[in-house]
Amino acid sequence: MYPHERSLVKELADEPFALIGVNSDDDREELKQVLKDENITWRSFWNGGSTGGPISTAWNVSGWPTIYVLDHEGKIRHKNLRGEPLEKAIKDLIAEQKKSAGEKGE
Repeated sequence: MYPHERSLVKELADEPFALIGVNSDDDREELKQVLKDENITWRSFWNGGSTGGPISTAWNVSGWPTIYVLDHEGKIRHKNLRGEPLEKAIKDLIAEQKKSAGEKGE
């Protein structure tokens, strides 16, 4: 997944887009090294060392990986898309956000 995520972050660097990761790794120091080795440049939060941590509990995550796509208003618009459907959903939401911003004169 990391290569695809890296390519999305690079491709959409100048767009209203953010990728946020949540990790359930139990060894936080080892996780830091993995993030460094994998060149993870986006925010990545630690879930307390388990899949039952506070973030996954709050977001009702029952399996890993789980992907949520939120719009510019913070609403969940898609869940568990992968590959081309994920990219299309993101690009459609970026276009929607830009249109909305243009209509509001932002």
